Amino acid sequence: MSLTIVNPAGLHDPVARGYSHTAVVPAGAELILIAGQYGSTPAGEVVSADFAEQVRQTFHNIGVALAAHGLELGDVVQLRTYVVNHDVGRLGPIAAAVGEIWGSTPPTQTLIGVAALATPDVLFEVEAVAVRT
Repeated sequence: MSLTIVNPAGLHDPVARGYSHTAVVPAGAELILIAGQYGSTPAGEVVSADFAEQVRQTFHNIGVALAAHGLELGDVVQLRTYVVNHDVGRLGPIAAAVGEIWGSTPPTQTLIGVAALATPDVLFEVEAVAVRT
């Protein structure tokens, strides 16, 4: 993929927090939109009450959705992350998972704290936008 990630010098370095400031998608690229995924088993049950486990499973599920289109997690350009009862302690598991997947060039990401998601046991959900060039 010929995606360009840029973290301008005039802004703080966001990589340790699990995101980048900007991304450029090349002209003529195809966007693949992944609906909100959560830490579920193939049967739709939440994998665990543990937040970090839900984070890991959520990103795995996004990978499965992308594979259906012949893409990988490295093709993701943007994440929209929803966290129930967000607090600073929840940033660690998110940043760790993003770092394991994308290393020093994570996609852009917006984190949104919410009161609840689809069911009471879902603590974390992510929408993704991927690019096929």
